[in-house]
Amino acid sequence: MKPAAVFITVLVSVVLQATLARYTVGGVWVFDLVLVGVIFAGLEWGPVAGILAGTIGGLLQDTLAGEILGIGGLAKTITGFAAGVIGTQFVLARPQARVLVAAGATVVHRVLILGLHGLIDQHWPGVAWMAMLAETGVNTACALVLFLASSAMPGIAERQRMSRRSSLSRRQW
Repeated sequence: MKPAAVFITVLVSVVLQATLARYTVGGVWVFDLVLVGVIFAGLEWGPVAGILAGTIGGLLQDTLAGEILGIGGLAKTITGFAAGVIGTQFVLARPQARVLVAAGATVVHRVLILGLHGLIDQHWPGVAWMAMLAETGVNTACALVLFLASSAMPGIAERQRMSRRSSLSRRQW
């Protein structure tokens, strides 16, 4: 696990969530980029990174959103841990396989949030299935872009490194 990379991932996802959330019109485009960052950390660096990212990201998001402090943190911690465990137990080398985990984790996260709100308020809140489906779709699309970009980065860095070598290098002879 790389703690600095986990912190940067969570910080970028929180800033993007706070920046892009103001452009939603009446909550039609429901998305949770912090959850996408937590799932990415869990799949990329393991369950401990998922726990760390989920705790920090969830608490930051709860603080900024004015929600009950700790519900988002607990739900994101459980989701990040589960994504990390799935990532270590199965070979998820392709971004398309990781996207399926992101879609399932989004649904699990929303059910956890609803369950925790139900426990605290002592009644089960109504489930907006279309909103859950929309959030799953948008989060999955964002996760696909993130996973494709992260899998392309090493190739881009290697091509740039090769282009900086002198023209008379030994590999070209």
